[in-house]
Amino acid sequence: MDWALAAAVLYVLLPKSDLSFLGLLGAFLAAQLLGLASHVPGGVGVFEGLMVLLLKPFLSSGQLLPALVVYRLIYYLLPLATALVALVVDELRQRRGQAARAGAFLGWLSEEITPRVLAVFTFLAGAGLLFSGATPAAPGRLAWLDNLLPLGVIEVSHFLGSLVGAALLLVSQGLSRRLDGAYYLAVGGIALGIAASLFKGADVEEATLLALLLLVLWRARPAFDRRAALLDAPFSTGWVVAVVGTLGASVWLGLFAFKHVEYSHELWWQFELGQEASRFLRSSVGVAVALALFGLGRLMRPAPHETAEPTDADLEAASAVIATQAATLPYLVYLRDKALLFDADRRGFVMYGVQGGTWVALGDPVGPPDRLAGLVRLFLERCDDFGGVPVFYEVGKEGLHRYADFGLTFVKLGEEARVDLPSFSLDGAQASKHRQALKRLEKEGAAFRIIPPTEVPAVMDQLRAVSDDWLLEKAGGEKAFSLGFFDAGYVQRFPVAVVERQGRIQAFANLWPGPGTLELSVDLMRYHKDAPKGVMEALFVHLLRWGKEQGYGWFGLGMAPFSGFEASPVAPLWSRLGRFLYQHGETFYNFQGLRAYKEKFNPTWEPRYLAYPGGLALPRILADVAALVAGGYRRIFLK
Repeated sequence: MDWALAAAVLYVLLPKSDLSFLGLLGAFLAAQLLGLASHVPGGVGVFEGLMVLLLKPFLSSGQLLPALVVYRLIYYLLPLATALVALVVDELRQRRGQAARAGAFLGWLSEEITPRVLAVFTFLAGAGLLFSGATPAAPGRLAWLDNLLPLGVIEVSHFLGSLVGAALLLVSQGLSRRLDGAYYLAVGGIALGIAASLFKGADVEEATLLALLLLVLWRARPAFDRRAALLDAPFSTGWVVAVVGTLGASVWLGLFAFKHVEYSHELWWQFELGQEASRFLRSSVGVAVALALFGLGRLMRPAPHETAEPTDADLEAASAVIATQAATLPYLVYLRDKALLFDADRRGFVMYGVQGGTWVALGDPVGPPDRLAGLVRLFLERCDDFGGVPVFYEVGKEGLHRYADFGLTFVKLGEEARVDLPSFSLDGAQASKHRQALKRLEKEGAAFRIIPPTEVPAVMDQLRAVSDDWLLEKAGGEKAFSLGFFDAGYVQRFPVAVVERQGRIQAFANLWPGPGTLELSVDLMRYHKDAPKGVMEALFVHLLRWGKEQGYGWFGLGMAPFSGFEASPVAPLWSRLGRFLYQHGETFYNFQGLRAYKEKFNPTWEPRYLAYPGGLALPRILADVAALVAGGYRRIFLK
């Protein structure tokens, strides 16, 4: 029955002849059986060859073969396609979750790849316009255009097409960076290129390809979402070589295409329909001059300030952002030694510095949690624009996944000490050393107090004297970037905890009261050489007690570099090197002593990391970070 119905399908497709259905059925069954015996899938070839042979008395091969092709489509491919669609729909219905994840991944992948792919095609479109301007147009089309357009339109279109081609070479770099300005310039340039292609030589093929590219660009508009200056970022060596190489290739192509034309000075001034060599010379020189002016303009303009000092408006916006989160590290923004990179509506920012080729973002991005991933991406894009190596310095463990999502890796820098203030107490045997520190301070006739920000300017001279003495005796020089330095405008923004004796300040620490009373910490901690012994320990005990009374949750004691590395012969090289420096690096820095001092307050230790692109650049990155903090490479080893 099945074969009879299949034969009926073929029978209605055959042209009219003396062949009866029973005759066709006999030939059909014989061809099918032999096709099965041949073990060829579907009997393809065997079935058709036997049908042509058996039905030769009734139909020629020219009449039979088209019907056999249509029969295959109807009886084999159409059911196969229907079944395949049904199978895919059923599989998607049963695996909706997997399909959604796959769709999201493909959507993200296409969003990341599309700008770079379109940048390549835009570059090729520019090269095509240059090459088109360097080769002769089809004579018949040029003669047809001559009947429709004035010669001036053809000349201007040829010259304009070459200039647009050069512009597309330059704009494509901005497309790869997903800049909206580059997108609009590319769209406008391709539209002009279409008109130039049609008016200079009726080049319909070239105009069609440009129109297809324009259509794809129009559909991909959401991928170009960055609002940045098109010419801020330097052109990489690869882009410069590609642009110059393309221009050189177009000139060589023109010289080759018109090598039969003898050069003369008159060629520059000949404006005739058949003088295509003249049009090539003028357009080539015009493009070369345009590119030379572009390059000269970039060389002559002032170099961009990569780490411009924040303005008062920037600090006001940063203050509003800081108030939305709980950390105190962002208060370092008020030193004005770091550049600020805000998101589009200034609800989050990254503070960073540049040392050599390393761009160092201090801490995690600052802002609401839903903005942090976008800020990481924004900083990576800015680094990519200028060819910098992106680094996030002293980031917490809670946000490591954000950096991993962008392909960054991380290494441990050390641990930060944090005291749980609600559980802090001066009672019991464990706190006896803290009580002794307070008693020693009282015996020396010294007192502790908190000076509010409004009263800090009145004691600024005393604070500066203590700071200068401390720098002279202990530090050897101010640090910066991730550590505060003494600046009057910065110090008077915060409360200052002081220890006074006989009316003179002998030790101080400026306080960072975190938003929402979640965290309290200190930055500058300095004392005079004449201060009582153990003054800083007593100052910390007073601060811990005061912070608890004010309802703060945590007190930050700062970092202990290279601490917390596990001892293991199978640990990565960086971990073993960090542990070695911690154990044997006292010549350069008091690593163990610093941790032991902070251990007095029974803190919780939380790891801090460096996120970077990976590879072999870590030693150079660490050197650049150290130089950024120390104020230069020569000052790295100054205590």
